[in-house]
Amino acid sequence: MRNNQQATMQLIATPIIPGAAAGRALVSNEPLSFWGGYDYRTGEITDRRHPLSGQIAAGCVLCVPFSRGSSTTTAVLLEAVRTGAAPAAIITTGVDSFFALASVVADVMYGKPVLVVALSPADFARLRSGDWIEIDEAGQVTVETEREGNDPSHR
Repeated sequence: MRNNQQATMQLIATPIIPGAAAGRALVSNEPLSFWGGYDYRTGEITDRRHPLSGQIAAGCVLCVPFSRGSSTTTAVLLEAVRTGAAPAAIITTGVDSFFALASVVADVMYGKPVLVVALSPADFARLRSGDWIEIDEAGQVTVETEREGNDPSHR
């Protein structure tokens, strides 16, 4: 029998696009370009040089320090919102204007903003793929970490 234990962390983020969301964390220390790096139909990270290549970010809390590239990231993320293949939320280490713009336009066009919050680099470094993350309107980030085989993604 496995010993499945969880540790819970409470972190304070700066809401860029406020809201509430929850999901399994998909974490990378590498920035991500959505242009050529994200399939807006499936949510797959398609940049074969990115550490998250092949992972599905749709419905997850995508944690990347910032976007890479140009405003085309905004267009691809907006299309992912339209098709239902966008992340549930995005956590960065600072204000990312491309993610924020996509979320604002998604709210206006589809009534579906993507929550975007920024953590300090030190708090961001504490996140791990597979953690279960809940974010509230005020930017409170609750992280249930995986320990000893615990898989919170089954929720």
